[in-house]
Amino acid sequence: MIVGDLLHLDDLSIRLAWGTPDLLDRPVTGVSSTDLQDPARYLQPGELVLTGLVWWQPADASGALRFATALRSAGVAALLAGEGTHGSIPDGLAEACRTHAIPLLAVPAGVSFRAVTDRVYLRLWGDLRAGAQDTAAIPETVRSELLDLVRTEAAPGQVLARAVGRLGLPECSIATAGGRPVAGPPQPAPAAGRGGPGLPVGPQDASPFDGWRLRAHPHTPAVEPALQGLADLLAPLAARARAAAGTRRRAAGRLLDALADDAGLTEPLAACGLAETGPLVAVTARIEPGRAGDEAPADWAAHALAEALHPLDAPYAAGTDRTGLTAALVAAPAERVAERLRRARPALQARLTGRRTLRIGVGPAAPATPQALRAALVQARYVLAGATGPVGSTAELDSLDGLLRGIPPEVTAAFHTRLLAPLTAHDAENGVSLLGTLAVFLDHDGSWARTAEQLHIHVNTVHYRIRRIEELTGRNLARLRDRTDLRAALLCAPAAAVR
Repeated sequence: MIVGDLLHLDDLSIRLAWGTPDLLDRPVTGVSSTDLQDPARYLQPGELVLTGLVWWQPADASGALRFATALRSAGVAALLAGEGTHGSIPDGLAEACRTHAIPLLAVPAGVSFRAVTDRVYLRLWGDLRAGAQDTAAIPETVRSELLDLVRTEAAPGQVLARAVGRLGLPECSIATAGGRPVAGPPQPAPAAGRGGPGLPVGPQDASPFDGWRLRAHPHTPAVEPALQGLADLLAPLAARARAAAGTRRRAAGRLLDALADDAGLTEPLAACGLAETGPLVAVTARIEPGRAGDEAPADWAAHALAEALHPLDAPYAAGTDRTGLTAALVAAPAERVAERLRRARPALQARLTGRRTLRIGVGPAAPATPQALRAALVQARYVLAGATGPVGSTAELDSLDGLLRGIPPEVTAAFHTRLLAPLTAHDAENGVSLLGTLAVFLDHDGSWARTAEQLHIHVNTVHYRIRRIEELTGRNLARLRDRTDLRAALLCAPAAAVR
């Protein structure tokens, strides 16, 4: 599809406000809606940008030029401006688009952006394959009937059920690449890596968790042509879902950025469908590389979080902020969120290739205020860094060792060395382990007798060793504060340290 094709969609009556023939030949890769004055970081090259011009103010003479500059830096294909807000396209916007060589098209008042988006994706993923051999396996009357359902925004389950009934196919199902059911009966867990069982429906290249797969039960060679044709017809629905998911992730990214900037949250929360009163549970996630150079794209973790949280049937926002950190805010109890993420993670982990690992941290519930949500996100990131398992929760921060796990290893190793280096040096030169004695003594709550029994030595030997530990460390093991410091230092030992 090229930009100029939009001018031939008679039912939408889109008009050319400015553009040259060569610019109208630009290929289109997708659609994005925005009313930000600087949306560059949320846009992809080749996209059509839809805007209702809510950001435009007549008194701001340079606003249109800043907006067009952002579009040029993102490499978009064209700008579609709605006339519903101001009645017409401002002259300054047309001039700014001319300056930056951005085709400008006018969307009449009364034409919804959803209608434009759906027609674009229908053209990209449906009409372009209408003449394919597999699509031709579907009778034209059935094909027209199904396309009518697609155009009227019917649910995937409704379209799939109609197709199965009209084509005489066996029972069929649709699931995301991450294994989440979309329509029909649930499918088995997807295989590792790209692809997975079934036929691809629509775009598949965003992440291992993105895209739909169509399966027949049973899948036999006889149904393959009709099934492939059905996958082509369903592609606009998959593309529509993908576009909606992208819009939600971008809105979540703006919410996270607003939190970092201590900006107002009313509009960002509303854009994500979250109540301004909260409470909201903070969640963070990352995909750790198995080796250098195996880093996953920043948005993969956001895709995985959205897949995992979707079945909660609770409002959530999952995205990536401008620094590349992935987080989510969820309007559900923290225990329920953690349980759902633990159940969903194995199927998502199976989609990752190599030694990449999906890790998740669940923070506490907090009121929907900048200060409270920032604090909750800090806690979620802390447990993400220190969790012993792939999904950690602040509910697990109920012990000293649990608290210490979230501290960077460089810090804990330095603390261990600072307090216990004299004991380490002693043990390296002698056959007696003062570090081991200290650990057993603290494990037995400072009991001389139980320490002697555990180490198989006389109690007087324990007294001697403890005095020596106190001399070397400068600590008094009769004091609770010093015992706590030395216990923490032992817990901060690097993995290779000898206890």
